[in-house]
Order: sequence, then structure tokens, then C-alpha cells
Amino acid sequence: MKKNMSLLAALFLMVTLIVAGCGSTQTQTQKASEKMKVGVVVKALNSDYWKIVESGAKAAGEKYGVEVKVLGPNTETDVTGQISLIEDQVTRKVNALVVAPSQAASAIPVFNRAKEAKIPVILADTDAAWDGKASFVGTGNFNGGKLAGEYFGKKLPKGSKIVILRGALGDPTHDERANGCIEGLKAAGLEVAVTQPANSERSMAVTVIENILQSKQEFAAVFATNDEMALGAAKALEDAGKKMIVVGFDGSPDALASISAGKLDASVAQSPYNIGFKSVEAAVKIAKGEAIENRIDTGTEIVNAENVKQKSDDLKKILGK
Repeated sequence: MKKNMSLLAALFLMVTLIVAGCGSTQTQTQKASEKMKVGVVVKALNSDYWKIVESGAKAAGEKYGVEVKVLGPNTETDVTGQISLIEDQVTRKVNALVVAPSQAASAIPVFNRAKEAKIPVILADTDAAWDGKASFVGTGNFNGGKLAGEYFGKKLPKGSKIVILRGALGDPTHDERANGCIEGLKAAGLEVAVTQPANSERSMAVTVIENILQSKQEFAAVFATNDEMALGAAKALEDAGKKMIVVGFDGSPDALASISAGKLDASVAQSPYNIGFKSVEAAVKIAKGEAIENRIDTGTEIVNAENVKQKSDDLKKILGK
């Protein structure tokens, strides 16, 4: 009897080990089959620029076989809304986060929470003075603004005054673009007439330029730190019967169409597609424990009547139009 009991106990132990082993194998297989998740939170999804960033991010997701979710508030000024979206991604325990912060200083507390949760954070488009970031992927905004200043220098006589329209106050991307342009203007012997925020919005830019015209402020051209504001400025000037050089920043499809039509003079084109793609690519690598560069610069170039057709064709391919 004792011998039979021992045999039964041995058999029970073997079955238990086999079941446990099968369960462990099943769990491992399940984990291996789960897709890596990368959360991408941009400043807004209401412009061509951010749609192209989204397109690049999703293309990287397809290439590397990861799940990419791109989120953004309705407007770039909705800082609270953006922070809520970042917090939600941290709560969902994504494998990595890509964020284009609207106000970097306000987002740092939630970045710290991501770090505590061992979620690597890649900053895209807009950098932040935060030591915990895994990398910054984006445009050299200061150098891009400087390109615009130098461009005005080739088009206008010394002493000419330029109006600068910029995005929301406190946004470091627009700070860098405006400051770069100012440096380029000074080097070319040009002056800043006035700098006004238009919050990256086309309609607000129309109103700001209308107000500047009514104030009798003397100026010869406009630089806008994004294309939406540049398009608004061009419309306000056209409505007022004024022909001036207007230069935007982004190289968006609408801006390129306006350049082709002879309304907008130029845009400092960055590569939002590469910003989205390379950000997700870096996020995947860092989540896998691979080394990445601290800064990944995607470059800028001036697009005007001379090269706008080629640039437009490239963007149509990206957006599938």
C-alpha cells in the first residue's frame, strides 16, 4: 500500500511539472507573439505637417512590426490635453513613448513618471531640457530659421524690416526658429519690425497681419515660424492689395501649392516624414536595449519656385495622393 501511494505521488508530481512546463511555454509563446507598442503623442493632428509625421511613424511601425498609435489634441495650444494623452500612454504601459511636447517644461513631470515606469521617452520635433530623454529626433530649428533670414538677405535691400509671426509663446521650437531668423536677418543687415504670436493658426495670422497693416507699421516681408501662419499672412496681404515676400516653415503640401501658384515665396522645409519614421525607429531600438544617438537631426532646406515641383511630387508619394 505504501509503495502504491509513493507511485501515485510520483505520478502526480510528474503531471504537475508537465502542466506547469506547458503553461510556462504557452506564456512565453504568448509574450513573444505580443507586438511591441509605441505611443506617439504629437502637438495636434489638425495640419498637414502632423499628418505627415503620423505617416512616417506608422511606416516605421510597419517596417519593424510594432504597434504604433499616434495621438494629439485638437490644437497646439491645448497643453493640458496633450499631457493627458501622454499620461494615458504611460498608464497603458507602452514599450516606448515618442512625444513632440507643446510646452516642454509642463510635460517634464509626466516624462518623469514614464521614466519611473521604465518607459523610454524619445522627444520628436521639439527638444526639452530634460536629462531623462533617450534621444531627440528632429529639425535643427535654429539653423532652419537662420536659413530664412539669409534668404531674405538675398531678396531685400539692407535696412529692410521683417515682421515675424511665431507659434504659441513658450514653445521652444518656435523660439528657436524665430531666434535663428533674427540672427540671419542681422547678419544680412536687415531688421525685425515686430514679432507677434499667431499660435500656429492660419486664421489668427490673417488677423495679426491685418492689425499690423492698420497700425501703419512699416515692413517689407513676413517670416512665419510655420506654414499655416505664412498662408494666413499671404492671404491678408493679398486681400489688402500688398505684394510682399512671405516665407513659412515646414514645407507642407498647402504651402508648396501656394508657392507653385506664386502666392507664398518660400518655405523652410523640414522632413516631418523622417521625424515620424526615425523617432519610432529610435524608440524600437532603445526598447530592445540597442544603442541610439543622443540627437538625430533630419535637416532643412529652402523650397521656392525653383525646386517646388520636385518637393511636391515627393510629398504626394508619402501621402499616397
